[in-house]
Amino acid sequence: MKMDVSEEMKDELEVSIVMPCLNEEETIGECVKKAWNSLREHGIQGEVVVSDNGSNDRSVEIATSMGARIVNQLLKGYGNAYHKGISEARGKYIIIGDSDNTYDFSEIHKFIAPLREGYDMVMGTRLKGKILPGAMPWLHRYIGNPFLSWFLNLLFHTGISDSHCGMRAFTKESYGKMHLKTSGMEFASEMVINASKARLKVTEVPITYYPRKGESKLHSFKDGWRHMRFMLMYSPTHLFLIPGFTIMLFGIFLILLLLRGPVFLFGHGFDIHFIVLGGIMTLLGYQVVQLGILAKSISFEKNILVEDKFVRSFSRRFTLEKGIILGLVLFFIGFAINFYILISWIAAGFGELHRVREALLGLILIVMGIQTIFSSFILSMLHLEMTKDK
Repeated sequence: MKMDVSEEMKDELEVSIVMPCLNEEETIGECVKKAWNSLREHGIQGEVVVSDNGSNDRSVEIATSMGARIVNQLLKGYGNAYHKGISEARGKYIIIGDSDNTYDFSEIHKFIAPLREGYDMVMGTRLKGKILPGAMPWLHRYIGNPFLSWFLNLLFHTGISDSHCGMRAFTKESYGKMHLKTSGMEFASEMVINASKARLKVTEVPITYYPRKGESKLHSFKDGWRHMRFMLMYSPTHLFLIPGFTIMLFGIFLILLLLRGPVFLFGHGFDIHFIVLGGIMTLLGYQVVQLGILAKSISFEKNILVEDKFVRSFSRRFTLEKGIILGLVLFFIGFAINFYILISWIAAGFGELHRVREALLGLILIVMGIQTIFSSFILSMLHLEMTKDK
């Protein structure tokens, strides 16, 4: 089944089919065989690359005998195996898929046609294709995969129906634009997210999904949570900024509503306890917003965010001096409010003091001012780091 690739033709390969492998002796041979047959059937100049991740069975021996080129990745992890295999691939177009025979490599022509038409990436979709009996557990088919795809689209607007389908294709050039870094299962989510952020032209094709042979390496809840947390960490706007602004604005609303005295709604009085709650929510929300700005800056500096208009705009306008001035303004407004209360109390002969609402507002502004000053120093340090890297 081997299709020889001469030294002269290495630089002219159109397609590289890359499979990660960890102890897949039951299925690796069939996968390689299907890949070669499909290349031959459709007259495609290509190669089959198996990225071995430390197999201790006959997987490497079988794949080699079937004509696959073996690359070895000593670093464990699904993502690491792909990083190595893709970096060694010689084709203009790269097709990836698991070597457990759940994906049919006889269908590679479905992926190549859109790439030839100008698409940067082609996703397989099992949910719009055919899932054979026993191929996907009920929990994954009707809850896990649809929910994770919905959540990813909610955060990143990719429009992909099956974001965790393991069979997909892309050009070597577009792979470089995605700046993929993750070493584990998150690799699948990261690719879809970064393709969207890099504004790559993406489409999807229905495929058939087959039952797996051998022991599955997936852990439903553990792997699902890994994808969830990864998506949240890749979206500081949804993780920090939106919740932070929501909490802060509601807190400010409570403070302003109750600043002049108690409010009665539906026969119930809302007084000092709720203005204290508003103050705490304002400080909490403000702190979360600051963390969000820091998270966005760090992500951009580490190339996690491929492109972010907020960070670019903020970095152009932000200076340490502006941050310090804003912090000092907030601080002195709050200080002035409390100083006025103190002077009024002294002038009244140190009598009863009933200025809790105004005093609380002043203290909140003082704390926000101090937070702003110190956060500005941290942001300035990050900005210097980004400038140095450029």
